[in-house]
Amino acid sequence: MSLLTVGSVAFDKIETPFGKTDKIIGGAATFITLTASYFVKENNLVAVVGEDFPQGMIDVLESHGVNTEGLEIVQGGKTFFWSGLYHNDMNSRDSLETQLNVMGEFDPKIPESYQGCQYLMLGNTSPEIQMLVLTRLHNRPKFVMVDTMNLWINIANGDLKELLKQVDCLTINDEEARMLSGDYSLRRAAKTIMAMGPKTLIIKKGEHGALLFQDDNIFFCPALPLEEVFDPTGAGDTFAGGFIAYLAQTDDLSFENMKRAIIYGSAMASFCVEKFGSERIQNLTTEEINDRINEFKKLASFNLQ
Repeated sequence: MSLLTVGSVAFDKIETPFGKTDKIIGGAATFITLTASYFVKENNLVAVVGEDFPQGMIDVLESHGVNTEGLEIVQGGKTFFWSGLYHNDMNSRDSLETQLNVMGEFDPKIPESYQGCQYLMLGNTSPEIQMLVLTRLHNRPKFVMVDTMNLWINIANGDLKELLKQVDCLTINDEEARMLSGDYSLRRAAKTIMAMGPKTLIIKKGEHGALLFQDDNIFFCPALPLEEVFDPTGAGDTFAGGFIAYLAQTDDLSFENMKRAIIYGSAMASFCVEKFGSERIQNLTTEEINDRINEFKKLASFNLQ
């Protein structure tokens, strides 16, 4: 099944307690499509970069089978840039610098060859842009998943709620779920949010795992305890990419299969944090992924006498 991802391809500059980087490839769509490349063959990207974006970074995406026909290069423009500093607990960070640059006027153009995609991942951009993508597809995809953040909940709440009426799955973190629903209890918050439109909701809890909600069904996926975490940047996008790409690979939208998909998403995110940026997920083997899935299986497996 074909997957279309719309979101940011960017430069990141990151500092953590374990070191720091110069400009490296980042952005939600980068992490999502690189992760999806391990699961799907039709892996289509819509994003925008400036002419400062090196061909070598585009080559990285294409070497993973990512279709970059929908990657717009704005002549004279500069690529979206983010710089962040992580603290010792790695759960909190300071945004040191954000330059929207060409992302500030992102007008997603859907190539004709992308029309008919069955699975759509709307990475974290404004609800206005995400809705625009839906209107530009000739046919509604079989499964539409969207990511958002506290910024849009605060400044574009009305647009976001209109968007949620059109999507199948929303992924947000626990703080954002409480903001959007107005309820501290995540179980009640999930019911409130699903009543806004999405039949499936994923609430990410960082190093404490993720919750999957659908109707009255709830599934909890633990996070894998790692000896070293170098950089959490992109982990949530990697998680989303693993989740939707596994669904696209299996073409099974049952709750039971979504439980498997959330494990695959968590496994891919556990690789992401082991190196800076997308370095780790650029160089995975099938054997490594299967071994990591088995680690998750052992982590949560037990028998009742």
